[in-house]
Amino acid sequence: MAKSMATLDSDTTCSSWNYSGHRLAAGSVDGSLALYDASDASASPSSSFTCSSKVRVGETSIVKIVWLPPEFGDAVACICEDGCLSIWEEAAEDSHALEWKLCKNFKNKTGRVLDVQFGVSRKSLKMVAAYSDGYIRIFELLDPLELKNWQLQAEFQNVIDSVSSLGKASGLSASVSWNALKGENQEPSFVLGFNSDSPHVNSSKVWEFDETHNRWLAVAELALPEDRGDRVFAVAWAPNIGRSYEVVAVATSKGIGIWHVGLTPDMDGRLSVKKAASLSGHEGEVREMEWDMSGMTLASSGSDGMVRLWQSNLNGKWHQQATLQPFSSN
Repeated sequence: MAKSMATLDSDTTCSSWNYSGHRLAAGSVDGSLALYDASDASASPSSSFTCSSKVRVGETSIVKIVWLPPEFGDAVACICEDGCLSIWEEAAEDSHALEWKLCKNFKNKTGRVLDVQFGVSRKSLKMVAAYSDGYIRIFELLDPLELKNWQLQAEFQNVIDSVSSLGKASGLSASVSWNALKGENQEPSFVLGFNSDSPHVNSSKVWEFDETHNRWLAVAELALPEDRGDRVFAVAWAPNIGRSYEVVAVATSKGIGIWHVGLTPDMDGRLSVKKAASLSGHEGEVREMEWDMSGMTLASSGSDGMVRLWQSNLNGKWHQQATLQPFSSN
């Protein structure tokens, strides 16, 4: 029988689990960030979680919370409904008790922040933010001990060819996923797609940093020619523990596409792509996707309130392994 581990406030809008610290962060309608900690240090399956601290981070409801990589301390990025992005850190000052402090507010006059994710390169921590105007902005942390010292490294639209940059988009949502397990000699890369009124920025593109020329390049587009204008609702890059190709999941109105991306660029610097499977089952939009640590099982959730687990067999055929229904007290 399922056991409740934590009871969140009724006005909770989003939550995010910290796997390394066994903590839960939750955002609410009034812009408050609440932190939940386990009742015992081991955070065993029998542990219960209670609210340990609460802080107001914005004037509007929090729509997304993302934990920074654990090596940078206990810190989160919060996106509010008005598009504001801020980073908060739990720290003690002058031997006082631990408190959550504002590190940085990212202000932008031309668009709202729709999604944000962090990636660790061999040199620094990078943050990619997707904005409602169709632009991507890459920020770099200048000092790992000072989470307030961020520098804008790059700014560009989510298009393969810069000639396609025609005006500003109006985006409803965006989704970013980093390739987290790159080798030490490989450059950082991520995939990003938009749900906007501008077809040329919507399709998911793989972006990779070119250190030689100090710029980000679109090295692949994860869409069939007839689908390139489709709105993208979610993307998820699978961990790679030995495959000769990368696996990326892309969710659009036509379902979930499983893409294989080659590791070796061609003469033009592009990576080969192949749509390996199309998964259907959700009624409505797929809003979130997450891979397990092995990159073998994909979990998806959508506006239908269902969570579905997908796996491929040894022959590469994908199937729905399980369906999880929302709990109801009725």
